[in-house]
Amino acid sequence: MKIGVLALQGAVREHIRHIELAGHEGVAIKKVEQLAEIDGLIIPGGESTTLRRLMNLYGFKEALRESQLPMFGTCAGLIVLAKDIAGEEGYLQKLDITVERNSFGRQVDSFESELHIKGIDQPIEGVFIRAPHIQSTEAAVDVLGTIDDKIIAVQQGRYLGVSFHPELTDDYRMTQYFIEHVMQQ
Repeated sequence: MKIGVLALQGAVREHIRHIELAGHEGVAIKKVEQLAEIDGLIIPGGESTTLRRLMNLYGFKEALRESQLPMFGTCAGLIVLAKDIAGEEGYLQKLDITVERNSFGRQVDSFESELHIKGIDQPIEGVFIRAPHIQSTEAAVDVLGTIDDKIIAVQQGRYLGVSFHPELTDDYRMTQYFIEHVMQQ
């Protein structure tokens, strides 16, 4: 399969590396036209307001809102996929969730944690950097993981979102989960 990584900001190379470790082709997506060439899309972390501005500038908002591509959002990518952001309407509105930005603290509060994710046998390592958490979910959303009673991983059909950065570790199983479980929906 050919998996795209939205290449406007964030750890694009690291996501592509995980796609390749999972045995698939990773492609940096810089133009809307490239969306027709891929089977799924990863929206990486970064700064969600900047990411939304860049998506507007390059025409990705409309294209992705209309798209049926499977999508995987990490950290800021999760925020972009959410139906609602605490205090405001969401952007792409693909996941029926409400997220709260920076709910684990500021940059200096960044941490790594071993996580138990539904559908992955062994714990994975998660990197949390100014991470959001999911305040609430609607019935169609499957909660895949929590930490300290905060929801940090969800799936809804062909959409997956996590609060953390799996791409900043050597463990590519979250990307593999996206390709094997979410894209088969």
